[in-house]
Amino acid sequence: MKGHDFLITVKAPGKLYIAGEYAVVETGFPAILVALNQFVTVTVEESNDYGSINSKQYQENSLYWKREGNNMVFDNRDNPFHYILSAIRLTEIYAQSLNKEMKCYHLHIDSSLDSPDGKKYGLGSSAAVTVATIKALCRFYNLQMTKDKLFKLAAIAHLDIQGNGSLGDIAASVYGGWIAYRSFDRDWLKTARKIYSLRKLITLKWPALNIELLEPPSNLQLLIGWTGSPASTSHLVDAVSLKKTEQRVAYEQFLAESKACISRMITGFRSKSINIIQKEIRFNRHLLKNLGKLSTVEIETPLLHRLCDSAEAVNGAAKTSGAGGGDCGIVVIDKRLDTTELKRSWETAGIVPLNLHVHRVTD
Repeated sequence: MKGHDFLITVKAPGKLYIAGEYAVVETGFPAILVALNQFVTVTVEESNDYGSINSKQYQENSLYWKREGNNMVFDNRDNPFHYILSAIRLTEIYAQSLNKEMKCYHLHIDSSLDSPDGKKYGLGSSAAVTVATIKALCRFYNLQMTKDKLFKLAAIAHLDIQGNGSLGDIAASVYGGWIAYRSFDRDWLKTARKIYSLRKLITLKWPALNIELLEPPSNLQLLIGWTGSPASTSHLVDAVSLKKTEQRVAYEQFLAESKACISRMITGFRSKSINIIQKEIRFNRHLLKNLGKLSTVEIETPLLHRLCDSAEAVNGAAKTSGAGGGDCGIVVIDKRLDTTELKRSWETAGIVPLNLHVHRVTD
């Protein structure tokens, strides 16, 4: 099993938020996401003497390391691989707790989650690379890994680097398809990490965490438009957080209304009603626009506004996706309707229709 005859390749999908953004960063508040057929692919190949981490996207920044006992020792240089390194660290801690022997390996990462010229679409590349790295190393070290455990391990690795966020993008990458996600109590996790071993922690029930797979109505079509300008989720979430203390009452109302909206939308999925889903997409757009005003953060940019209004004109329900401020907008529309004109109007406005589809995870 040495050298070139032992290759492991895994992939993890990107994601988009359908509804429930911003509220989902609070413990127990729900959102709906979808996994898409654009992937981060990770390949692991065993090596005798030294290890490497390299990426097609960061060719000039390949990273080399060697073993000293069980520790990885890196060349001392800047690197763009924080999430990958965090994923490796946690997976190896877990592997060592199961008495696995540490090995050297070459890790190769390839991503289709950004545009060809390197701009981010906002499809959750840091979450997908975290999930794919852990999946690949679990196979490499022959570790049995359920989706629930994979989610928890990847959530911890991601949180160690990002520090905020709901981890819904990790859930979409792990479970695939359409999901309803409710975020866990991060304060509990902070305390629990001091008390439990990693091995124990990923078997525990995490307070408030809930992940449910949804089946959309058969006539539902999801359209995605990209505005061409990337947005920083962490920065936008922080900006809203700063305002929530001084606007406590209004923020609490936003949370309550978002929770009720997502709950109704989930009912729409369960009863296979595109009308209910569309109605709640529109209501969620309205909530997010109000939150933007409240926080003085531009969630729905002029181009996203144009994307949404043009979709509404042809009976589609549309809103910003994720933190807004750029990136993508989504449209839920009856697939029997002709969307040729809509896409043409997007292209005229400088909005790129992304030819993406929902991805279901089978393994």
